[in-house]
Amino acid sequence: MNTAVYHAMLVQEAADGSIRRHITLRSVSDLPDHDVLIRVHFSSLNYKDALSATGHKGVTRQYPHTPGIDAAGVVAESRAPQFRPGDEVIVTGYDLGMNTPGGFGEYIRVPADWIVPLPTRLTLRESMIFGTAGFTAALSLLKLEAHGLSPADGDILVTGASGGVGCMAVALLAHNGYPVVAVTGKPEAEPFLRELGAHRILPRPALDDTSGRPLLKQEWSAVVETVGGNFLSTALQSTRRHGAVAACGNVLSAELHTTVFPFILRGITLYGIDSATSGMTLRREAWSRLAGPWKLNHLDRMARAVGLEKLDEEIERILAGRQQGRVLVQLSS
Repeated sequence: MNTAVYHAMLVQEAADGSIRRHITLRSVSDLPDHDVLIRVHFSSLNYKDALSATGHKGVTRQYPHTPGIDAAGVVAESRAPQFRPGDEVIVTGYDLGMNTPGGFGEYIRVPADWIVPLPTRLTLRESMIFGTAGFTAALSLLKLEAHGLSPADGDILVTGASGGVGCMAVALLAHNGYPVVAVTGKPEAEPFLRELGAHRILPRPALDDTSGRPLLKQEWSAVVETVGGNFLSTALQSTRRHGAVAACGNVLSAELHTTVFPFILRGITLYGIDSATSGMTLRREAWSRLAGPWKLNHLDRMARAVGLEKLDEEIERILAGRQQGRVLVQLSS
């Protein structure tokens, strides 16, 4: 039995119900008995991680727990024939960081069928700058392209554009020649979004229609909607005939209030993007694109790196809606 110890963020629930986070030593022998042990080099911070780190029982049922839905590292031990010690790999989604100890620890042990081999032309660091955010944005673009979308169709809207998924969607769409309109509530983020390729920036109220009208002026050929709530409703009401909306977030609200008119009068398609449980064929396709034709030239400018000791303040930042771009968590030099 491997008895190595490692550093991890541990989230604990006190007797009074309060939640406390600290960095501590854990034992590899305490990890779940899955096929593959991975030495984690990098992770990233996502909104779901912040919820897990604050005791959200809809994300993590039992504490103590180590969050981190993303991890990239090197196989340390394997009982699965398709992986050998030394292999560089990526794990995102499934139950990682939710109820299975996640990437905010220096080791994880996971089932082999959760693991994607690191594609050539992509480093472990780059894979976690993308992380679940980039993977989700890539799934959205794959879905919209399968719908028939092309750059010639006109403006594509991205909501929550300064956040993790939003900024990745802006960058990937612009990289592929699509004209991107970015919505953000942070005026200070405008230079960042323009650098990523957005050709127009809209303030948050522009996508928060409260008129009660079932349909609005047709504006967008497609939408990558990362916020939820009334933003998603407004996006559906203002997408052009036979366009598509990829819904991949609920930071604002999980509720959707709309009518059937966008669907039956304009033929709008609403696609749900499920990054956590996507099949392995689709995962490999998305990561292959991110490592190849969709690889971004300015990845490092989209992220800032922190160690475990600085992660607590970044969790508070993302919960307060102040995160811009991506937070890369570095667990190994």
